[in-house]
Amino acid sequence: MALTPAGGLRLHTQWLPGHGGPRPDRPAVVFLHGLVMDNLSSFYCTLAGPVSRAGHDVLLYDQRGHGRSERPPSGYDRATSVADLIALLGSLGLDRHPVHLVGNSYGGALALHTALVRPELVASVVLIDAHLTGDWIEDMTDTLSVAALGLEHRRTGEQLAALGRRKEARLSAAADALLNHTTLIEDIAADTPFTCHDFARLRRPVLGVYGEHSELLPGAQELMLSAPDCELCVLPDVGHTVLNEATEGLCDALLGRLGAPAGAVAR
Repeated sequence: MALTPAGGLRLHTQWLPGHGGPRPDRPAVVFLHGLVMDNLSSFYCTLAGPVSRAGHDVLLYDQRGHGRSERPPSGYDRATSVADLIALLGSLGLDRHPVHLVGNSYGGALALHTALVRPELVASVVLIDAHLTGDWIEDMTDTLSVAALGLEHRRTGEQLAALGRRKEARLSAAADALLNHTTLIEDIAADTPFTCHDFARLRRPVLGVYGEHSELLPGAQELMLSAPDCELCVLPDVGHTVLNEATEGLCDALLGRLGAPAGAVAR
């Protein structure tokens, strides 16, 4: 386990170098996971391995409060999470060359925000069924609030531990700590959705990969209409579970966008 300083936090990071080890002449691919029950492990058996084997240097990390990263009591708004990412890139020396940002679900919102506020750090953005427009903030806040109440009153973690389901008990306890003992829900609620004016300001290429039945697809279609350089890939027969249920098609789309890195040799 590597804990890397990022501003005032230590974030759990995993580095997967491409063929021949890290190279300064090829941009790293940085993966951003979703909220609460998600962490960097979501990418291990899905995208990180194939991308690394294709020759790209890959960085995975647990966002603040998630996985094995430190869990401060506050600072879960989009701007602070992006500041964490920027600080992490600086700590690892990855701010010298633009990186590719790949964000799943809420991680996509962080990737897009980074491209807006620090475009010089970003080579491209890939959004995997990301939350962008509409009422998603209100919907997510409601969902997280219901989950927080359930974890607090039902003592789900204790029940799972009593049944011997230790891994699930640990995940439940971590979710309870994040939802009921930090300002995450309030911070998410205070953020605002992106607008078409934000999309029009993007100066980096964007690829959106969405499920055909995803309720977030209209936001991606709005992005495609407004952003100067945006491609939308819609995968059939899936909803918001693109990462896990349409992994092969997603991986093909991602590798097609990333292309072959400088000096790479296929393994």
